[in-house]
Amino acid sequence: MTKPRVLVVNNGTLSLPQLRRRLEELGADTDTVDAASVPARVDGRYQAVVLSGTKVRAYDQAYYGPLVELVTGTDVPVLGICGGMQIIALAAGGRMEEGPQRVGGHEVQVDTEEPLFAYVKPTVTVFHRHTLYLRQAPPGFRSIGRSEHAPVEFLRSDDGRIHGSQAHLEFRRDGLEILRGFAQQYA
Repeated sequence: MTKPRVLVVNNGTLSLPQLRRRLEELGADTDTVDAASVPARVDGRYQAVVLSGTKVRAYDQAYYGPLVELVTGTDVPVLGICGGMQIIALAAGGRMEEGPQRVGGHEVQVDTEEPLFAYVKPTVTVFHRHTLYLRQAPPGFRSIGRSEHAPVEFLRSDDGRIHGSQAHLEFRRDGLEILRGFAQQYA
């Protein structure tokens, strides 16, 4: 049986090795490109696309234009993590706002009927390293997880193909189990 291939777009995260290791633990082969080098199409080479977090703000829509075109034009599942979710949300018309700095494990309530959360309980503890938050889902998306400081901790497109996570899922056990739920969409 052939392993699924996942294209990991590195938006400058400090935790790329951990993210790739988690996806590989779940049975995928991974290839990595940076945001400036994304292919125009996946053309059957990849079964999913994962956008990493970013050290810079996701506001530079010109820079991220090719990445947004890939995400919106592909038919494979997409998961944006931290800055990756913010890039997707901003491109869809969302707004980010400053909020309290959160670093470490934080509780989030998730909609367990969502396939992304098939392996977790209604309250998960996920890793945060943030000060920017999405306050409402942009058109074409809805919030599927929330916390005290962020009404959109997790995001899903109306067609169910694109997901976003404010948290860094490459850390903590609940993060791994949420990645497992994502892997079920392309396995």
